[in-house]
Amino acid sequence: MTSRHTIYHIPVCPFSQRVEILLALKGRRADVDFQVVDITKPRAEGLLAKTKGTTALPILELPDGRILKESLVLLQYFEDVFPDRPVAQRDPYRRAVENMMTRMEGDFVTQGYTFVMNQDRARRDAFRDGMLKQYARLGAFLAEHSPDGTYLFEDFGWAETVFTPFFMRFWFLEYYEAFELPDDDAYARVRRWRDAALAHPAAQQVTKEELVKVYYDYAKGAGNGALLPGRTRSSFVFDPGWRTRPWPPQDKYGHSATDAELGLLATA
Repeated sequence: MTSRHTIYHIPVCPFSQRVEILLALKGRRADVDFQVVDITKPRAEGLLAKTKGTTALPILELPDGRILKESLVLLQYFEDVFPDRPVAQRDPYRRAVENMMTRMEGDFVTQGYTFVMNQDRARRDAFRDGMLKQYARLGAFLAEHSPDGTYLFEDFGWAETVFTPFFMRFWFLEYYEAFELPDDDAYARVRRWRDAALAHPAAQQVTKEELVKVYYDYAKGAGNGALLPGRTRSSFVFDPGWRTRPWPPQDKYGHSATDAELGLLATA
């Protein structure tokens, strides 16, 4: 046991980034220790003992050794433990509104990940339409509750903390699927929200280049460190680091890159 909170996480994990964003908004990032987990390797026995055998990350170890799981649970925990600079709304109605929007996150995330992992070119348009419907749904909610604003409320808050990591992960849709929000009024409100969230100083833990390179295997249908046929290394490996790797090929349907093409061969 330690005298500090410890989070076990994957650096490019969107669920972990949520917690990092909330801590950054509160000015408390330095008050929590982050221990990196390599998902390309079996979980350490000590970590599995803490999680009772589950592998989902992040997890939070409290100073007394107790364990908490699930990113939204961790967000609420830190909101309560570090009450200064509240991120969640304090007014009951406004808190309920942001909770309603948070409940929309599941379908949005599922659509984006199934889109990028799709390997059937013939289904590409259907996935694109589904993604647009998800953005339109968010836009309609914003138009109802904050038609003239930038964020859901006055400032970057709870809803933005929940969604922004996935706006960033969906850079892989832009890169591998050429997905863009149409430049028309129907998506203007949600685009304004997304773009402001992406640019917020508290949400700069990752970059587009990093995510596109590390998530290449997702674009080929393999997630969470799984190996693709003919490959010996996952795009999630730490070494070589993503900065030294070339940008992956954008054609996910017509070509499967090798370890060498992806710059994944271990350095001497």
